[in-house]
Amino acid sequence: MIAIRSLLFFVFLLIYTPIYAVICMISFPLLNHRRRYQLALGWNHTVVKVCQWLCGISYELKGLEHLKAVQDEKVIILAKHQSAWETISFMTIFPRQLCFVFKRELLWIPFFGWTLGLLRMIHINRSDRSSASISVAAQGKEHLAAGNWIIIFPEGTRTAVGSAPAYRKGGARLASATQAWVLPVAHNAGHFWPRNSFLKYPGKITVSIGPAISSANKSADTLHQETQAWIESEMRIIDPHSYEK
Repeated sequence: MIAIRSLLFFVFLLIYTPIYAVICMISFPLLNHRRRYQLALGWNHTVVKVCQWLCGISYELKGLEHLKAVQDEKVIILAKHQSAWETISFMTIFPRQLCFVFKRELLWIPFFGWTLGLLRMIHINRSDRSSASISVAAQGKEHLAAGNWIIIFPEGTRTAVGSAPAYRKGGARLASATQAWVLPVAHNAGHFWPRNSFLKYPGKITVSIGPAISSANKSADTLHQETQAWIESEMRIIDPHSYEK
């Protein structure tokens, strides 16, 4: 049944995504950036609900009080990255418009990438790290000033369940430069929507939002260390069996 449900979900995405993308691309020239985001968000809400209905993947939130504490502040979300699930669902979870920092190759994905390119996100060329850092810093300041929140996956790519790769410092550097709060997020979505896997497994994902970390009078290295320490420590609480080795 898992294979059948996963196939049905794949077929749903294959049909629904191009249709929704065309609607967005036709409508976007008539809308400002905020209304574009709200329209695109409808796709995320629908996919999350269908994923729950077809594949049995739901989620629970921990730490909502930490989210509410900074809802009116400049925030950079630094999150664990195990799956495609969080890239879809986080837009439905967080209360502010999110600006993702992602590799520019995603823009080449038919329909999905084309629509993504019409939203105000930050896409970077990973092969030129120096230029990418400058671009993220400049655009990041603009987005934070506009009231958006920025989300960065400091591991850089989706990682295997139970792994603890080195985190990149770009998000911490941006937070230090802009004096934004860092909101660390841990989750175990990789168990249910594994990276590079066709199969989706039923279960409840735990998304844990940590206490916001102030960037005031802190170096990027200090922010980086505090963020990584909280996320990795929290992963061992919400998913202890994956770190028993």
